[in-house]
Amino acid sequence: MTAPFPELVYYSSKSGNTHRFITRLGLSATKLPEEQDQFVNMTEPFVLVCPTYADGEGRGAVPKAVIRFLNNPDNRKFILGVIGTGNRNFGETYALSGRIIAEKCKVPLLYTFELAGTDTDIVRVRSGLETLGRSQCSTAA
Repeated sequence: MTAPFPELVYYSSKSGNTHRFITRLGLSATKLPEEQDQFVNMTEPFVLVCPTYADGEGRGAVPKAVIRFLNNPDNRKFILGVIGTGNRNFGETYALSGRIIAEKCKVPLLYTFELAGTDTDIVRVRSGLETLGRSQCSTAA
């Protein structure tokens, strides 16, 4: 019997890098909508996957759709951790959204990857999520 994986929630821009990564993972995932009048309400533990969109000073690192999603306390109570993405060319702001979300939500930054990730990133994230899912399963009442 395989351990269940936690649900994934992710944001992906028009570049589609995060979406491609999620697709390659082959796990259950919910994409956050861009539209301000559409909401996602989580009812189970999840891991958030979030790219970074920051200016040179780090402003705007967390996409507005992610902020809207996390402003809902019912969503925040189910977050297990965050995976940050970005482009290493941006130096200090690489995967900044993941660090910001981890700090504000008081959850671990589980992993970071660049752009659409590599095959190694896929293997590492799947393995980490499986371990996390197993630990969630063993603590359930």
